[in-house]
Amino acid sequence: MKFLTGLFKFLPIFVLAGLMMMKVNVLTAAPIATIVACFVAYITEKIKMNELIDAAVNNVKELILVFFILMFAYAMASAFMSTGVGASIVNVALSLGLNARTVAVTGFIVTCVLSVATGTSWGTFAACAPIFLWLNHIVGGDILLTTAAIAGGACFGDNIGLISDTTVVSSGIQDVEVIDRVRTQGVWSLSCMIITAILIFVVSLAMKLPTDVANAKLAIDAIPPEAWSAIEAEKPAAVELLNQVKSGVPVYMVIPLILVIVAAVMGIPTLLCLFLGIGSSYIFGSFAGTVESLPAFLSLVQDGFGEAGSWVIVMMMWVGAFGGVMSKMDAFAPLSSLVLKISGNVRQLMFWNGVLCIGGNAALSDEMAQIVTIGPIIKELVDKNVEGSEEDLYKLRLRNATFSSSLGVFGSQLIP
Repeated sequence: MKFLTGLFKFLPIFVLAGLMMMKVNVLTAAPIATIVACFVAYITEKIKMNELIDAAVNNVKELILVFFILMFAYAMASAFMSTGVGASIVNVALSLGLNARTVAVTGFIVTCVLSVATGTSWGTFAACAPIFLWLNHIVGGDILLTTAAIAGGACFGDNIGLISDTTVVSSGIQDVEVIDRVRTQGVWSLSCMIITAILIFVVSLAMKLPTDVANAKLAIDAIPPEAWSAIEAEKPAAVELLNQVKSGVPVYMVIPLILVIVAAVMGIPTLLCLFLGIGSSYIFGSFAGTVESLPAFLSLVQDGFGEAGSWVIVMMMWVGAFGGVMSKMDAFAPLSSLVLKISGNVRQLMFWNGVLCIGGNAALSDEMAQIVTIGPIIKELVDKNVEGSEEDLYKLRLRNATFSSSLGVFGSQLIP
C-alpha cells in the first residue's frame, strides 16, 4: 500500500510530462499539474487546501528576484538585438573574409558569442543560419558541418548565458545566483567551446574544402523571400539584425557586451550587470545612430519586459507553485530512497541527478520542459539527503543547475 501511495504521488509529474509530450504549452500544463498535485496531496495526506495554497505561494516568493532578473534579461536581449550589438559581433567575424574551410568554425564562434549576448538560441539561429548557410553554399563548404556548427553555437548561450531563460530558470529552481552559476561554469564551458572550434576546423581541413573567399552581403542578398517571411514571423528582431549586418554598424557597438562580460567576471550582481548592458547599449547606440530616441529605446525595454511577463515569468510562478505543493506532500520520497540505494556517496548521487536530467530531456524533447519537471526533483534529492556546510550544499545546487540546463541543451542537440 505504501508503494502504491508513493507511486500515486507521482501522478502530477506524469500529468505534467504527458502534457508536455503532447506539445501542450507549459503555461497550460503547469497549472493543470498543480491542480492535480493539490488533489493528490489532499487524498494521500489529508492536507487542507489553505495549507497547500500557502505552500505554493511561499515557494513562489523564493523566486521574486528571478522574476526581476528575467525581466531585465529579456530587456537587455531586446536592446542588444536592435541597437547593433548583435550585428557588430557578426560583422567583426565576417570582416576577416570566409572560405569553405573557415565558414563552419566562424559560424560556430559567432553563434556562441551572439547567443551569450542575446540570451536566445532561436533568435541566434534565425539571425545567423541565413548568413552562414548561404555563405557555405557560395564558397562550397560542407552543409552538414556548417549546420551542426551554428546549431551547437546557438545553444551555447542556453548553457551559460547570463540572460538566457534556461540559465536563469534552472538557477532559480535550484536557488542559486545566476552570476555564481556563470562564474563557476565559465572555465569548463569556454574550454569545451575552444576544443569544439578546433575540431570543427580540423575536420574542415581534412575534407580539403575550397579556399575561395565570399562576403556576408552576397549571402544576405541571396536569402529567398520565403526565408525572410519565416524569420520575420518567428523572430522579427532577427530581421532587423540581418539588415544591420548588411548595412553595417560601428565596431564599438560590441563594447556593451564586453562590459557585461567583464562585470560578470568581477562578480558584480546580476541585476547590475543587466543594467550596465541596457544603459551602455543606449549610450553607444545613440552615437552609432541605431537608437532613434530615448522614448524609442524605452519602448524596446518595455517590449522585453512584456515578452518576459507574457510567458516565462508566469510559467515560473506556476512551476514554483507546483514544486511547493509536491514538496508539501513529500512526493519525491520514493525516488529519493531509490537513488540513495544505488548511490554510495555524494558523487554518485550527483551522477544520477545528471542521468535524470538527460533522461527527462529524452522523454520530454524540450530542455525547458525538462528543467521545470526534473529540476525540483534533483533539488530535493540534495536538500533532504546530503549533510554539509552551507557553502558545500550551495556548490551542489550550482552543479544541479548546470545539469538542468547544460544536459538539457546537450539533449536538444542529439535527441531527434
